[in-house]
Amino acid sequence: MKPPLMYNLFPRLVGPTTRWAEHARRAREMEFEWLYINPWHYPGFSGSLYAVKDFRRLNPAFLPAGAEPMSLEPLRYALKQVSAMGMKPVMDLVVNHTSKDSPLIEQHPEWYERDEHGQVRSPFVVDPDDPSKVTVWGDLAEIDNNTHQGREQLWRYWAGIVVEAVDLGFRGFRCDAAYKVPAELWRFLIAEARKVNPDVVFFAETLGAPVEEVVALKSAGFDYFFNSSKWWDLSQAWALKQHEEFGKIAPSIAFPESHDTPRMAEESGGRQEVQRQRYAVAAAFSAGVMMPIGYEFGFRKQVNVVQTAPSDWERRHWDLRPFITRVNRLKLSHPLLQGEGHLRAEFGLDSDRLLLQRRSDDGSQRGWIIINKVWEEGREMSLGPLAGSVKSHRMFRVCRDDMPEGGEPIPETLELNPAEVVYVLPVAEPAKSAEPRRAAEPAKSSDPVKTAEPAKSAEPTKSAEPVKSAEPAARSVEAPESAESAKSIEPARSAEASKSAKSGKAADA
Repeated sequence: MKPPLMYNLFPRLVGPTTRWAEHARRAREMEFEWLYINPWHYPGFSGSLYAVKDFRRLNPAFLPAGAEPMSLEPLRYALKQVSAMGMKPVMDLVVNHTSKDSPLIEQHPEWYERDEHGQVRSPFVVDPDDPSKVTVWGDLAEIDNNTHQGREQLWRYWAGIVVEAVDLGFRGFRCDAAYKVPAELWRFLIAEARKVNPDVVFFAETLGAPVEEVVALKSAGFDYFFNSSKWWDLSQAWALKQHEEFGKIAPSIAFPESHDTPRMAEESGGRQEVQRQRYAVAAAFSAGVMMPIGYEFGFRKQVNVVQTAPSDWERRHWDLRPFITRVNRLKLSHPLLQGEGHLRAEFGLDSDRLLLQRRSDDGSQRGWIIINKVWEEGREMSLGPLAGSVKSHRMFRVCRDDMPEGGEPIPETLELNPAEVVYVLPVAEPAKSAEPRRAAEPAKSSDPVKTAEPAKSAEPTKSAEPVKSAEPAARSVEAPESAESAKSIEPARSAEASKSAKSGKAADA
């Protein structure tokens, strides 16, 4: 499988399904091959994309003028257009929450978690630094996927949703808060989806999860998971240790920002060179890379799962499409940039210049990623340590628009531009993309569920999964805002993991 290059189309920013193709086309021209679409389903009272009330109905915000409100044909047609461009649509799959006003609560009360008073429980998060501060997402109702009562019917319901999505044209699933769902359920859903299409790919979202909960997903059968490199300050060792540890579970996908984070252009104060740096780092960090809509144009307003609208589309602050295309093509063509790889800092974690070694999965090839951490100034760097690789490697200054396509010779001393990232790669004929280290193929589920018969009742979904460190709120205060909109994602927690979230936002052109 080729490295998964994923473009995130945030539907609230784009609007009706009739407009999706134009954005998918732009993404495809930049060599992205996966189109990740946030929840398109009918929302509950909060309006949050992640507080789904009906899984089998399109959100009115994405319904073309004059379309039948209950029909999914506009969605099916949009996905067909996307697929015709050579892109694979990815659906956000949320199976541990519904909206608080979902009809499923009355139809299947046994599917939900209850508090001490017998009321449906809303998800919440406790501030790890102050346990007295609890954030509750009052627009959501927590599903109990471990329940013994009604589990067979519940799991069949989820399988029906997945199978129907494959039939609509989805070729992948981004599994929201995967660590909150039993691994057995994921194995079952993956197996059911692959009965319909053996090539369907499952991506686990585990941001904010304790390390042990991520490791526990090893048996679930995920093809990829999203890593925490966005929060790496290029100086602390936790990201490299986590990369190596989690690489034993499945390959991962890095990203410079997401719909849950501030916009990088805002965080950096509008520095285009930093925009380039963080994408180039993400592309070389792991097997795949994901970029949200608007990153290429330097959008600065963070998207919101409740409030964002097409009117929030910003003017272009710059146009990085040639740069992104250049990086993506290099990642798709060079063997060393494929697969998860192994990363090691040769020097510079405690300096303003970093020399990061990247080895292939099998250890047969190695190259380097050179990073100037300083945003405002250039830096000089001796490449003496690479002297033995002058004939066997080439230097690719991917952040520069005048970079020769085949790279250039390695100099003794390198003058780095502010925030510049340079790849040093072995001279090699482009090879077929490395096959990802897919977790064991999900075996036939031994669970009580046998078939993926879709249930009739409309089903809601959740707002984003609570994370370990969310913005504290007053104790047990019910907030009508969705978990997604309030959520503050952090890296999967390792002993030394430190978050350094940045700020920013998105829009459409």
